[in-house]
Amino acid sequence: MARHDNRDSKQNSRRESFDQLEGRNPVLEALQRGRRPVLRIRVDQRAKPERRLDRIIDLARQQGVPVKPVPRQDLDRISVTGAHNGVIAEASPLPSTSVAQVIKKALEEGRHPFLVFADELSYEHNLGAVLRSALGAGADALVVPTRRSRGMSPVVARVAMGAAEEVPIIREGLQSALKICQRAGVRIIGADMGGTPYYTADLTGPLALVMGGESKGLSSAIHKRCDQVVSVPLSGNLESLNVSVTAGVLMFERARQIATQG
Repeated sequence: MARHDNRDSKQNSRRESFDQLEGRNPVLEALQRGRRPVLRIRVDQRAKPERRLDRIIDLARQQGVPVKPVPRQDLDRISVTGAHNGVIAEASPLPSTSVAQVIKKALEEGRHPFLVFADELSYEHNLGAVLRSALGAGADALVVPTRRSRGMSPVVARVAMGAAEEVPIIREGLQSALKICQRAGVRIIGADMGGTPYYTADLTGPLALVMGGESKGLSSAIHKRCDQVVSVPLSGNLESLNVSVTAGVLMFERARQIATQG
């Protein structure tokens, strides 16, 4: 770890593979959840004492993570999000997994697998918002294509507010990943205009919820793989909702249905 303190961030990015976490909440979540090592932390040298910042410094001390006070201009210079709130950390990449492994783990634990698929989700804020809802609704993973889609980034981590530390983003070909789901007995529910009202569909049990892109909806190939397609009925002459809002509605409808079963 010591060598990270003596390198400029740009040099470090060439030599080491790490994720940049920006903002007090993402950094605090990474330290608290402990799913990956936090390598070093920079803080605004003029930052006033505050509960989250004090907790970050305390946890970093306990975990042996170097904390370096720097001028705020240094943080502004390396920030990707433009909203670092006086704290930027470097952390090892999150552990990788696969759709098959996620399903296997859930079944071994006696749970119904619940995966969210996002086809061509290109806006980082949408991806972060879907991740945050996925954690709250109990999803096991978010699956995105190997191409045409965003992965983890400082913006995604910031919007997800810690959810990225718990809900893995899996990059796999969606067709092959959905085949794995089908072979494992996981029903595939697509979300698209013209589907049946979401509240009439059974969203319990092993489930893969498939969201289309921000502007294109579900592709015809993905549509054919779905056991059922649902939609959110709208008023006010609206054609559609933001994809992250639709995903949240459907994920929490599943949570509601499961709760009423008990």
